[in-house]
Amino acid sequence: MDLKGLLLDYAGVLDDPGDEPSGVPLLDVARRIRRAGIGTALVSNANGGADPGLAELFDTVVLSGAVGVAKPSLEIYRLTARRLGLEPRQCVFVDDLRRNVAGAVEAGMVGVHHRDVDSTVTELAALFGL
Repeated sequence: MDLKGLLLDYAGVLDDPGDEPSGVPLLDVARRIRRAGIGTALVSNANGGADPGLAELFDTVVLSGAVGVAKPSLEIYRLTARRLGLEPRQCVFVDDLRRNVAGAVEAGMVGVHHRDVDSTVTELAALFGL
């Protein structure tokens, strides 16, 4: 599997602090993955604009309110992959809502259902060989 893109939800994923003593914040993981040459995207069903400080940490930000399509619609995943210059099959999508993960998988992506920071970090490290 040649994975070249990571798509992350914000609410429930990136804002999850994890277990402070052992947890690695997912934003730090996203930074490391991006430095490794993997395209990164923030994908949210938010209506407003993304925090500028947060937006600059990603190659693209896709907000449903701005693009007119929301998760779990297949088009939001396909649009995000296109913005990264990738095919959906080259992307991993992380969300805390199972229906959104299922939509990404139906679009051709690898889906990761975020339940806690430690398990998501472990799964991403395995998928991207970090």
